[in-house]
Amino acid sequence: MSIQRSSGILLHITSLPSRFGIGDLGPEAKRFVDFLARSGQSWWQILPLNPTSSVHGNSPYSSSSAYAGNTLLISPEEMLYSGLLEDQDLDCLPSMPLGRADYDQAESLRASLLLKAFALLDSRPEIRESFFGFCARQAHWLHDYALFMALKQSFQNRPWYQWPEQLRRRDPQALGEYSLSLRPEMDLIRFGQYIFFTQWTTLRRYCQDHGVQLIGDIPIYVNEDSADVWAHPHVFKLDENLRPRVLAGVPPDYFSATGQLWGNPVYDWEQLRADGFSWWLNRIRHNTEMFDLVRLDHFRGFVGCWEVPAGETTAVNGSWVDVPARDFLRAVADNHTPLPLIAEDLGTITDDVRTVMREFGLPGMKILLFAFGPDLPTNPYAPHNHERKCVVYTGTHDNNTVRGWFEQEADQETRARLEAYLGVECKADNIALKMVRLTMQSVADLAIFPLQDLLGMDAGARMNMPGVANGHWTWRLQSGILTNTLAENLLTLTALYGRTSQHP
Repeated sequence: MSIQRSSGILLHITSLPSRFGIGDLGPEAKRFVDFLARSGQSWWQILPLNPTSSVHGNSPYSSSSAYAGNTLLISPEEMLYSGLLEDQDLDCLPSMPLGRADYDQAESLRASLLLKAFALLDSRPEIRESFFGFCARQAHWLHDYALFMALKQSFQNRPWYQWPEQLRRRDPQALGEYSLSLRPEMDLIRFGQYIFFTQWTTLRRYCQDHGVQLIGDIPIYVNEDSADVWAHPHVFKLDENLRPRVLAGVPPDYFSATGQLWGNPVYDWEQLRADGFSWWLNRIRHNTEMFDLVRLDHFRGFVGCWEVPAGETTAVNGSWVDVPARDFLRAVADNHTPLPLIAEDLGTITDDVRTVMREFGLPGMKILLFAFGPDLPTNPYAPHNHERKCVVYTGTHDNNTVRGWFEQEADQETRARLEAYLGVECKADNIALKMVRLTMQSVADLAIFPLQDLLGMDAGARMNMPGVANGHWTWRLQSGILTNTLAENLLTLTALYGRTSQHP
């Protein structure tokens, strides 16, 4: 889609206020949309909505499915409003933290509430009919996902590659027998997905009604222990035992002498090309039905991927393997014109990647926190070097907050360059808003900033630290902080730099 000059806020659903252990798709999500509309913001960017797991540190970038929704984000209040729960179901709930996400309690609560609501299905024929319709429309991924999750429960949560041979290799007779014996468990899993996507559709419609567009996020790789690899092994480079022959990662660079070994299975792009990239086209279609724009994580991997032989403990001994990027993007463009994609092009990006982005008109990302090194005059992240067709951020979910960066990471020389660039004295209590203003001033068509930076929060509000497995993704907004005064001030700033048609 064509992006007009505009701006928006990055805030994941889990970070919304809620008394149910984690931010969700309920009333507070709509209140945030109200705030976006009042403040002249056109975009709400979120992180992936797929299921998360404590095994993977609750990271939204590590999931059991590329299609399923995270049922932890289901709103108990919306279930109540729709008649799936009764008032007493939400009374006397255990006390849950308000400032941090508690994934374990959130999961336990949603599981019990979904079970109660599922028990009412037979007495609610209109919901039952809607549920069956959803299952039929989403059958291309939902049946495999429901069976996958039911089988994991049946086999004490062991990964699929440790299941009995006939299930590992998806013997049709075995799949049929287990689908029958696990039907109740599968229906409950399907029902959770039905509730998630029903609530998401309601929230998406609310955004549309208030002039707010949504930016989603597609992680490039999927987990080995996922419904996707189990159901579509031919899409990945697996050996005769259905285990990865090579693993995904990135090579050694300035930041890591041994590179990064992510451990995900790598796509067999030749096989994907042979069947018209159908797996990827279905995945992108699924996301573009949910969002107005989609960020393609690690876009560099769509042009050439770093493959590390299985068994290696670091990424040092990997090699670059070409990916048929043009054929793939042409196939996407046949279904989406213009391409509704943002290329996450951070890190070391080579000329071949830039060329593909230009050919297909894909906007990249500019991060202000990366702009103020010794190479400031020529640094591509510095605002005077931006081009219109890009998205400028103060920082992303992987960065410290602006204030946290200023207080903990920016050295004296970096601060001096920043002050010289801005022409004013920079302090911890004013730097975040000055950087937000700098994103607004950029020639970039789209400016996005994490809510933490609008609020001037320190490192305690950081969302994630790459390379650290646990203890992240827990920051949450407190109720009452998004005041009318804050909205009015942001609207004034947004209008001043021509990013909204409204006027203060």
